[in-house]
Amino acid sequence: MIIIDKFLQQREDEKRPIRVGLWGAGEMGKGLVNQVMKYTPGMEIAVIANRTLSKAQAAYEYAGFTPTVCNDLKSLQKVVSAGGLAVTNNHDDLCELDGIDLLVECTGTIEMAARLVMKAIKNKKHVLLYNAELDATIGPILKVYADKAGVMLSGSDGDQPGVIMNLFRFVKSLGLTPLVCGNIKGLQDFYRNPTTQEGFAKQWNMTPEMVTTFADGTKISFEQACVANATGMGVAKRGMYGHYSDKHVDDLVSLFDIEELKKLGGIVDYMVGPKPSPGVFVYATTSDPKTIQYMAYGKLGPGPLYSFYTPYHLIFFEIPHSIARMVLFNDVIMAPIAGPVVEVVTFAKTPLKAGKKLDGLGFYDTYGQCDNSSVVRKEKLLPIALAEGSILKRDVPRDYAILFDDVEIDTNSLVYQLYKEQTEMFFPKEAQSSFAL
Repeated sequence: MIIIDKFLQQREDEKRPIRVGLWGAGEMGKGLVNQVMKYTPGMEIAVIANRTLSKAQAAYEYAGFTPTVCNDLKSLQKVVSAGGLAVTNNHDDLCELDGIDLLVECTGTIEMAARLVMKAIKNKKHVLLYNAELDATIGPILKVYADKAGVMLSGSDGDQPGVIMNLFRFVKSLGLTPLVCGNIKGLQDFYRNPTTQEGFAKQWNMTPEMVTTFADGTKISFEQACVANATGMGVAKRGMYGHYSDKHVDDLVSLFDIEELKKLGGIVDYMVGPKPSPGVFVYATTSDPKTIQYMAYGKLGPGPLYSFYTPYHLIFFEIPHSIARMVLFNDVIMAPIAGPVVEVVTFAKTPLKAGKKLDGLGFYDTYGQCDNSSVVRKEKLLPIALAEGSILKRDVPRDYAILFDDVEIDTNSLVYQLYKEQTEMFFPKEAQSSFAL
């Protein structure tokens, strides 16, 4: 991380900037453009694709630049090849564009994002995901396709999963064994909805449904599923422990049973209310006497669990670091190591009637919770990323874990097809016998 600034400055001095294509000009995308174009030497956002062109133009203009509007791949290629800045509402064109070092997925979608990432991989483009929902749902199979194509697919710094993975790697490099990869929240209420979150959303220029996923537990479930899939750690129970406390994470190591953690091979989890918020933490252990001695000397306590934390995650401010790590050093920040370990499944936020067409993430019908993939297979639990648009076959009560058998689902969506392929690849026996795919 520390050497990135010097390598980027070298690219700046050589007038050879890293050129980035961006899908999505929402609040996070706009922030990324501002951060790169104003404050990151040796890097530039060369092109933005957004459904509403005016938002893509506004992102550049906020940072002090005027882009060229392009309506087709030929004109887009001409601008980018000449070193210019461009905007388009044709996201697919970025997948075929020459002269781009990496594509950043920041649309906040799942189905559309899956299509774009698959096309980018087919065209041998490296992709950085700022999309925990997509990664947690079909990240393993996307990684399979990326590996076959010889390209990198990675999650990002700035969002908690990437920051956790940075800390996880650091702790492992010290010779310790991480046993808890944790996320810190300020609020957890399964029943929040866009109406309750409208005021907060307006304050931060975000959509109410996005903010709702933060509050109702869905977002943190996606985030920790990404960490689980990148580390091989599962959850200790459905929904994770989610301890509440107003203490500092350094003072909460006793909440976990180290023997249970060792038996499970480590877990992903979260806490609500502790300091430093909104940060991340890793609890780790060691049996080395010299390490134990100097952990105590370094004021990390007597063990057997030692607390390490990062007191912030800086959203789009840190994404340029991820871009630089990938392009300059071929360093993947976060990616599944194999098949799914943890998945995010669907719970009823309120009593729902047969015939109900389920709404989307962060709305009124459902919230997401983590569970181990082995349980998801056994119980035929419905991943929440597949739930939107599904029609209930029967009445379900509040907090009910919705099953595949409970819904009529669109089997034609790309996300469904990739999820099916992922299941068949990594759980072939269960895919045939445990649930209907």
